[in-house]
Amino acid sequence: METSALLKKYNVATPRYTSYPTVPYWDIENFTANGWLASVANTYESHKDEGISLYIHLPFCESLCTYCGCNTRITKNHGVEVPYINAVLAEWKMYVEVLREKPKLKELHLGGGTPTFFSPENLGLLINGILQNSTLAADAEFSFEAHPANTTSEHLIMLYSLGFKRLSLGIQDFDPKVQFLINRFQTPKQVAVVTAEAREIGYTSVNFDLIYGLPGQTIPGLADTIGAVIDMKPDRIAFYSYAHVPWLKPGQRHYTEKDLPLGDEKFALYQLGRQLLDAAGYKDIGMDHFALNSDSLFQAMTEQKLHRNFMGYTNQHTRLLIGLGVSSISDSWTAFAQNPKTVEDYLNKIEQGTLPVEKGHFLTGEDLEVRKHILNLMCKENTVYNEGIPEPVYGRLLPLLRDKLVWVTEKEIRITTRGRSFLRNVCMAFDEKLWLKQPKTQLFSSSI
Repeated sequence: METSALLKKYNVATPRYTSYPTVPYWDIENFTANGWLASVANTYESHKDEGISLYIHLPFCESLCTYCGCNTRITKNHGVEVPYINAVLAEWKMYVEVLREKPKLKELHLGGGTPTFFSPENLGLLINGILQNSTLAADAEFSFEAHPANTTSEHLIMLYSLGFKRLSLGIQDFDPKVQFLINRFQTPKQVAVVTAEAREIGYTSVNFDLIYGLPGQTIPGLADTIGAVIDMKPDRIAFYSYAHVPWLKPGQRHYTEKDLPLGDEKFALYQLGRQLLDAAGYKDIGMDHFALNSDSLFQAMTEQKLHRNFMGYTNQHTRLLIGLGVSSISDSWTAFAQNPKTVEDYLNKIEQGTLPVEKGHFLTGEDLEVRKHILNLMCKENTVYNEGIPEPVYGRLLPLLRDKLVWVTEKEIRITTRGRSFLRNVCMAFDEKLWLKQPKTQLFSSSI
């Protein structure tokens, strides 16, 4: 089957599998905050030597990017910065008390929202507060997301002085028409300046986020965007499919489906992007991620040391990931927990001295087994069932096998070169909860 036909066939709503089970299938009825804290303490005690990962969600943005699917709060009032930072530090102290010692940080990431909404001084206040109640692993990696239009030299210098060596710039598209429709503005020159300054300061890895399928996007426009990006030579590139979910994100109602490249148009954008990135030397890591062979993410892939968590692909593998801030998700390996999705609810819980956990899920033995195989496929491109592939899984793999997306033996499943573009579809074959209870409404974005 031709690639274009495969793209059409497998362009279905699929989870991104930053967790298994995925959030819509969590058993929230049987979740308790006390049980969650017990799982955190148990995992930490068993694996404290490997360190922990820390994600901090900074939700504020000065303007709404209408394409965005993240949890954000739009405001120009920078008076919100210090109260929010104090709340995050209070939450961190709650976890440190549970761990009963200063944990070793292996990985720290600032996401959003727009972390560079915060002043350099306030970001320093936040990170110093975190570091006062932690120790650092020798190979710790700190990273942050940045808006090219408001990231200053002071931001870069402050965060670098605190241990940050990686940053990710949200670009999406340079086409003025697309930028107008999605209300996201930055020029190639602004991005080039931030990238050059970061490298001069000492940052060792720069990632650019690009999106295909945006309103008003065209083949020539995307080609120009990727051409400009390649000239700046970021170490990593995330090339995501736009997810049109206006029933979840009302900002996307600023345009209609008539403005979106759909079907063959969107497939052509996807194919163009992959071809241009491949020709420029970017290696396919999996799940929309590409990296130069000099980057640690590519090296982790070749050494089969990749890991995937709620922050995406990483070369740092920890069993305990703590998420701080509004809507953040934590993972203790045997349980998941998510904070409230509104700033008000989050701050109220902190003011009451309560751990701000709203819902979660305790993983069963079956969950852990399925999770293992999905992680293996996403990070190592193969997985093995010692007792043989279960019949239901094998049956769901047959169409993928016929289309040469997987290679299957009695015990092993391996992703083929062709199958790399359909990794999410392959993982669906293992998703027992999704097959037992098919969603009645669209919960996930399309795979292409």
